[in-house]
Amino acid sequence: MSKDDDKTKTQNGDKDDKKNDEPQKPRSKWPIFIAVIVIIIAIIAFTIYWLATENEVTTDDAYTDGSAISIASNVSGYATALYVSDNTYVHAGDLLLVIDPREDAAALAQAQANLSLAQSQLTSAEVDYQETQVRAPAQLAQAQAQLVQAQAQEFQTMRNYERETEVDQRATTGTDLDQAREQLRAAEASVKQAQAQVASASLVPQQLADAQSTIAQRQAQLAQAQANLTSAQTKLSYHEIRAPQDGWITERNVDLGTYVQTGQQVFYIVSPNVWVTANFKETQIGRMRAGQHVRMTVDAYPNLVLFGHIDSIQLGSGARFTAFPAENATGNFVKIVRRVPVKIDIDSAKNGNILGLPLGISVEPTVDLP
Repeated sequence: MSKDDDKTKTQNGDKDDKKNDEPQKPRSKWPIFIAVIVIIIAIIAFTIYWLATENEVTTDDAYTDGSAISIASNVSGYATALYVSDNTYVHAGDLLLVIDPREDAAALAQAQANLSLAQSQLTSAEVDYQETQVRAPAQLAQAQAQLVQAQAQEFQTMRNYERETEVDQRATTGTDLDQAREQLRAAEASVKQAQAQVASASLVPQQLADAQSTIAQRQAQLAQAQANLTSAQTKLSYHEIRAPQDGWITERNVDLGTYVQTGQQVFYIVSPNVWVTANFKETQIGRMRAGQHVRMTVDAYPNLVLFGHIDSIQLGSGARFTAFPAENATGNFVKIVRRVPVKIDIDSAKNGNILGLPLGISVEPTVDLP
């Protein structure tokens, strides 16, 4: 080792001795003070948040809901005209789809012809009744007059016969007597015939009743023809499918030329009226009432805030209305917190528009409780 190295070590040792001899500075308390302040601020913030949200309940089991009307065909045939596409907005009464109407149009024409025939038959029956009202009494009077005439003829022939039989046999001949006898018999037959005609013509009430019965029958046939015409018109109208209300066309499964079966669903119409169905826990609905204010956020639109109110609370949990409800009376029982659907009407929106809000998207509602 050289003298220079020894000198260097001696100098370094002297410096270390000097550092050990110097007094140490006290540690700063600022970090502890800052940590205490942060903790106090956190406690204050948590207290404020707890006080602000104490009367609020929220859930993430909530979705937009609305009316999705299933549109189905009431007749079968080929689609000859299609006026809508997917997601088209339509108004109530708009023509959406036309199904080939030619067969039912022919049935309508036949029903109209049957109605005209029934109307003419009823008119004819009414005319017959009016004629019967005049003809039947006239026929009775005529028959009665013929009876009087026949009776007078009988009386005259009887007097002739009596004269032929009362005179002296030498004053008449056998031929005259036979003629008088035959004339009397003919007169008696004429009287019987006239009496029969009177009896037949005297059925005036029965003839009028028969004419009235014919009118009633024709009226029934006319009513049936009118019903058939209405049915044919109604069935023909089914070939034009129109929108029952405003909304968007969804799930369209028909194209031009598609053969549509009776009862086949062709598309849905989603109504613009949208609400929220929130499934709150049964422990959260104790203080809920209809009319309470609700604030909602939508997962699909982070900047959109919806405002609404509770419309109603379903009288039963979702589990109660399932196809296979739980049988708690059998086996082991495990208590499960049920969820109750709550309908929330949307009143307004912030940073967005309610119109066109898709159905079934996730929403987080917060209810302000009293």
